[in-house]
Amino acid sequence: MRITLTIAACLIPALAYAAPRRMVVASGDCKDAELGSQAKAFLDTLASRPEQDTLSATAFSERLFPQSSRSYEDLQRQLETALDHFYEGRNARAAQAADEALQQINRLPVGETRWKLYVEAQLLHGLNYRTMGKQKESDTAFRNVLRLQQDYELDPDQFAPSVRQSFDKLRRELARARKVKLSVRSTLPSSDVYLDGLKVGQTPLTLDVPAGTYELTLVKGTTTSFPRQVQVQGADTPLLVDVAYEGSVSASPFPCLASADGNDERALSHAVRLGGTLGVEEVIVVRLERPSSGPKWFAATVLNVEGGQKLREGGFKTQGLDAPAEALSALVDFVTTGRSPSNLVVMNANGKAPWEQPNSSHPGGLDVTAPDRLSEGVTGSVDSRPTSGMRKASYVALGAGVAALGGAGVVRMLAQKDLNALEKRLENGRILSTDKEALEIRNSLAQKGNVLTGLLVGGGVAITTGAVLYLLSPSSAPPPPVSVGVAADGEGASATLSGSF
Repeated sequence: MRITLTIAACLIPALAYAAPRRMVVASGDCKDAELGSQAKAFLDTLASRPEQDTLSATAFSERLFPQSSRSYEDLQRQLETALDHFYEGRNARAAQAADEALQQINRLPVGETRWKLYVEAQLLHGLNYRTMGKQKESDTAFRNVLRLQQDYELDPDQFAPSVRQSFDKLRRELARARKVKLSVRSTLPSSDVYLDGLKVGQTPLTLDVPAGTYELTLVKGTTTSFPRQVQVQGADTPLLVDVAYEGSVSASPFPCLASADGNDERALSHAVRLGGTLGVEEVIVVRLERPSSGPKWFAATVLNVEGGQKLREGGFKTQGLDAPAEALSALVDFVTTGRSPSNLVVMNANGKAPWEQPNSSHPGGLDVTAPDRLSEGVTGSVDSRPTSGMRKASYVALGAGVAALGGAGVVRMLAQKDLNALEKRLENGRILSTDKEALEIRNSLAQKGNVLTGLLVGGGVAITTGAVLYLLSPSSAPPPPVSVGVAADGEGASATLSGSF
């Protein structure tokens, strides 16, 4: 029997690099023109890189604080136009105009004026859908008013008796319907609670409302929470809104976290929360550092949203409203890649940034001030945190996979040696039963084939696992040294993996 060994090549696809989704937010005095100007310049420089996936300031504002593109007066006129369409029998156009107005009304600041327009739009919808024979849609529009204002009465001069009777019937049905207990608490006590733009009380507040979807907004003085859609269902819906945090976020004139007390750690914590809300992978927090003595710095800190780690931090000397283009470009290079340009100085061993150490002389003799080139010397740091456990596991898996594939190559060479010896002992392509040495070679060859298959499969699985673990465990720490050794002789082969983990 002629024996042939076939070795399949193991192809491992290269993993394409994709830049993480990032956002930039300023921290400090959000009304500071210098901070806003330099933060905008930094974002523009970052966004100008085609390989970067950056959340724009417009998208930031739209996600957190959607603004109506029309005034109260414009929306009032649009509803009047929709009403004219209704009276003239153009029901489809009336429905479209009322729906477009309602979308913009829901973006207005909360309060009585918004609620008045909201009610007008919903009643027009209910009246128009009823005329079109869409009873279900008509009832839904009327319920959107009655569920928060059960005592609302239709104007008999504008609504026919049959419409008023249907409206009153829905009122009675809602009164009998099962309610859900909505409990709202706030980190700022006595915050005003608004549902669909209507003020319904102050925190802590408990209401019995019909199940459904509501827009919730909390206001405390000039501080406003993010507007959010809440599903009120089940027996109880408890909500806690961190108005203090959400009220510190502003979108105009630039995405900013107010930090008047200089608490950098709290600002960074809020930035991570903000990144999670907006669905980005990394947040770059920029700020102006003004030490009691020495130069002023424009600093940037990169945070990983999933783990909350500080990945790296850098900055450059600055003065005036405009930041030097060369310094901005160098800082963007550093925060996105971790590589330090020639005019970027890595933080010294004790982990203190230059803006925290205005004196440039240190016991170790390390100069942490950047070159004074038009006051744009740049400084940077890489977080010295240890490599994560998942990242370590990825290195081990990758090393083991490489060792297995290397061992497979050695086993293949040894198997070929046995195959050559076996072919010399064949008689007319067959192994004689009396040839014990040939039988032993055949058995050895079969064992090597099994080992070879196991090494190929195991190596491929190990490398794939290592690659997946590597991608799932971002780390700014350099990979630990790993060495792989493969040795072979006439008696067998061995593979070794060593390193520091």
